[in-house]
Amino acid sequence: MTKKRKVKVDGEEFDVELEKVDGVWAVTVGSKKFTIEVSGGKGDREGARKRKRSGRSKRSGTISSTIPGKIVSIAVELGVSVSEGDVVMVLEAMKMQNEIHAPLSGIVSQINCQPGESVEANAPLIVIEPEEDKSE
Repeated sequence: MTKKRKVKVDGEEFDVELEKVDGVWAVTVGSKKFTIEVSGGKGDREGARKRKRSGRSKRSGTISSTIPGKIVSIAVELGVSVSEGDVVMVLEAMKMQNEIHAPLSGIVSQINCQPGESVEANAPLIVIEPEEDKSE
């Protein structure tokens, strides 16, 4: 599938056609054709960034929304033990309902929201204390 894009090279703008064929980009600029190989492949930097972010969330039991939304339901109560991956709440954001999962196993120590409440981005909604910390 050919995609048309505008690119800027050394300050000059060009209309180009791009098509990926066998891992190599076929690029047409005007009547000239080029092939471009990109080492590392698509998304390597993004994947590394996502892996790093997910690693951080595994260490933290604080659950927050990255965008404003509305709490649809809360599936846990204070003092309840949860396992990593359990659904702890449902959040509606951008007209979509999203199941929010526990980032780690532990005990629910804080619930800072209630169903029907609108929440801001990055506000701590639920805090889970890791099981290791409870054993001390």
